Amino acid sequence: MTYGLARTNGEVRASSVVLLPHAPSSVAVARRRLASDLRATGVRTCVIDDAGVIISELLSNALRHARPLPSGQIQVSWERSGDEVEVAVCDGGAMTEPRCSRPTLSSLGGRGLGIVEALAECWGVRHEDGRTTVWAVLNAPQPAPPTGGPVRGIAHATALADDTDVMESASPRRSGTRLTGG
Repeated sequence: MTYGLARTNGEVRASSVVLLPHAPSSVAVARRRLASDLRATGVRTCVIDDAGVIISELLSNALRHARPLPSGQIQVSWERSGDEVEVAVCDGGAMTEPRCSRPTLSSLGGRGLGIVEALAECWGVRHEDGRTTVWAVLNAPQPAPPTGGPVRGIAHATALADDTDVMESASPRRSGTRLTGG
């Protein structure tokens, strides 16, 4: 695992790259590490939750539909830069291109990238050197600085932060897909 954390001009930058086994147990491992890293950089709970769902969907898709990298592993990465968090899963490629489908109510699958599209600001696919990377970007605004008002204790502050997170997660999201590479 590679991890980096830096602060420039008051902006927090953090990144992590993790190689995981091509196995279902890797989904929970990736989700826990992602949540821990994002929490350490001050990302709001609602964004951490959305990022966890997205990384789970992307990694599950890679495990189900794609080959592992030549090492037999899958690469999972995330980066926080300013007001954005990018998560990505890199695998050895598949026979089909990752795309958002419109499953019927009775379909057993096909909802993963639709969930990613609903939660992310944008997402896309890159192909490089026989590797396929599916990535998604989430909006992760920096918390507002304290206003200097009265402090009523940590429980009150936590409740206020949780209310803010809920309100922000209900806000409209930019839709669409930004694809890069060929």
